[in-house]
Amino acid sequence: MKALVDQVVRELNGILLGKERQVRLALCGLLARGHLLIEDIPGMGKTTLSHALARIMGLSYQRIQFTNDLLPADVLGYSMYDKQAGRLVFHPGPIFAQVVLADEINRASPRTQSALLEAMEERQVSIEGETRPLPEPFFVIATQNPIEQGGTFPLPESQLDRFLMRLRLGYPDPRAERELLEGEDRRALTDRLEPILSGDKLQMLQQGVNRVTASPALLDYIQRLLEQSRNMPGLLYGLSPRAGLGLLRAAKAWALMEGRHHVLPDDIQAVFPAVAEHRLEQGESGKSEERIRQLLANVSVLD
Repeated sequence: MKALVDQVVRELNGILLGKERQVRLALCGLLARGHLLIEDIPGMGKTTLSHALARIMGLSYQRIQFTNDLLPADVLGYSMYDKQAGRLVFHPGPIFAQVVLADEINRASPRTQSALLEAMEERQVSIEGETRPLPEPFFVIATQNPIEQGGTFPLPESQLDRFLMRLRLGYPDPRAERELLEGEDRRALTDRLEPILSGDKLQMLQQGVNRVTASPALLDYIQRLLEQSRNMPGLLYGLSPRAGLGLLRAAKAWALMEGRHHVLPDDIQAVFPAVAEHRLEQGESGKSEERIRQLLANVSVLD
């Protein structure tokens, strides 16, 4: 399994230069059956990474460009009367794909953002009184611009919590940026990517994550992190039980990517910022990074 994961990471690193850690975290989130939120200023490669992930998995995907006039029906679908059939016929929206790229999600209105909530959590949508299952596997990879950018609507905490991880790409280092300037267009390279993770292989890796074990001592460590976050000054609330479950799943996926079938403290610490940071923001931009550092520094691995 590690050889397969390493091959995927190498292919993605050839597209997004100098961002191996972010690439590994993104793949880790998908193996843990979580949704990804990629946040950064425009032009940093958010959509490129999203497209590359979708192509490398070889799954059906749709890209939704979120705008302020996008309606929930534009995402979920709608019913229209068919004269020949003599009844209402449902026309599925782009949400009915295995990988959904929600581009610039925070440019849409809160009403349209909330249309994704049930789909992300329940992997199904309810339209006009009927529940419709979504394809398996189902991933939402959303990109968003920082809230300081004009024309954005902040994602509510209830929707942020549906994302297992939030990633930031940041500026490339000088060497990687020079390669970008001298190299081929990233879109052309992405279009030539061959699928590596078929549905069966992806399912095999996800099942492998479920078989990774965590000792009682590791679970104690996770609980101490959760408890400490709930007692931090300046926070209305700390990390939820859902965040704890997500942290454990992500740590198991990271361990599997490292070729192990048991979780180490290093696995938890590797994924903790991506899992916890957006849940500890609570309206104070930039504060969550400091809170993450404090939690990792103040909570001991051993009781």
